[in-house]
Amino acid sequence: METEHIKSLFLKYKESGLNHRYITNSHITPLLENMTHKVHVETIGKSVLNNPISGIKIGNGSKRILMWSQMHGNESTTTKALFDLLNALLSDDLSVSHILNSCTLYIIPILSPDGAQAYTRVNANQVDLNRDAQDLTQPESKVLRDTFKMFKPHYCYNLHGQRTIFSAGKTNKPATVSFLAPAQDKDCTITPNRKIAMEVIGVMNGVLQQVIPNQVGVYDDAFNLNCVGDTFQSENVPTILFEAGHYHNDYGREATRAFIFMSYIASLDYISKNNVSGAHYESYLKIPENEKCFLDVIIKHVKIVSHGSELITDIGILYQEKLIEGKINFIPKVTHIENLDAYFGHKVIQANKLEVFNSDGKLLKVDSENVFVMIDNEKISLLPK
Repeated sequence: METEHIKSLFLKYKESGLNHRYITNSHITPLLENMTHKVHVETIGKSVLNNPISGIKIGNGSKRILMWSQMHGNESTTTKALFDLLNALLSDDLSVSHILNSCTLYIIPILSPDGAQAYTRVNANQVDLNRDAQDLTQPESKVLRDTFKMFKPHYCYNLHGQRTIFSAGKTNKPATVSFLAPAQDKDCTITPNRKIAMEVIGVMNGVLQQVIPNQVGVYDDAFNLNCVGDTFQSENVPTILFEAGHYHNDYGREATRAFIFMSYIASLDYISKNNVSGAHYESYLKIPENEKCFLDVIIKHVKIVSHGSELITDIGILYQEKLIEGKINFIPKVTHIENLDAYFGHKVIQANKLEVFNSDGKLLKVDSENVFVMIDNEKISLLPK
């Protein structure tokens, strides 16, 4: 499928009821209710706090694909893109009808509804579900495992979001989308199973390079059997990790949402039309590995006077995501006061060898939170646009 056509599908079928970063059961429930006459929607379990976990089955094809999102409740971009995907697949658009004829999808849009409600990585028991694949101590982990056993997928899509710190290699390019074909043994062997996942990732990367060139990365494939992706891969089901990352000035992750949608369509189109053998996996090996080269804001060439001596250095700031009255707020927090030549900033402010003060007229300190700074009596906002 042509890249321009996939872009047009997103614009046509984007779900208008889901926006920004805070996505919970209350946001998706009306959408699920509206599609019950077209797809099979069911409650497949309950969370620690007894919130329902929903499953959606769509398609009639023989190739089975299991997709789950918001295993970490504060990683919602892939969930938004799932509903964009569902809108496209449930339309009468002939350009995507072949996907449902060849494939059957089982989608868990929010695996951790408690984590989504609280906007946290962990569930209500403070457990990271992506480290519970073996022990299965949490009800949400058991729901995913039971669904995996019931559905017997040929492919797994493990859908996540990543922080703004990641770059595609050691470059001034954010890793807007990242992938991984997880290892299935401690030696990270490139097995036939992994090659299949790598081939599909290579196809998605080929599409994304046309819209976000040099902004796709892969994660380190160090093996951890406690992670869900590594567990499913080790059981010989080709598994793909998706990570929705940062795009320029896109802290609401609406641009990235489009790129994730494009990845879904490109991969499902490829799987539906091909017997994926893993023979064409090599392009995956050329995707640069994620590095941690970014800060949200860097204030360059700051003068600091201490004990009679003068130092010219940099100040680094990362946004802390906080849920306040049902909305995600980005709070700038100083994380570095040092030479930051090894880092790139999503936003760069030049201090021009002047001192930088907070709203109280005091010098900035590590761990301090500041909405704006004063440089040469000029008030400069640190907030994202």
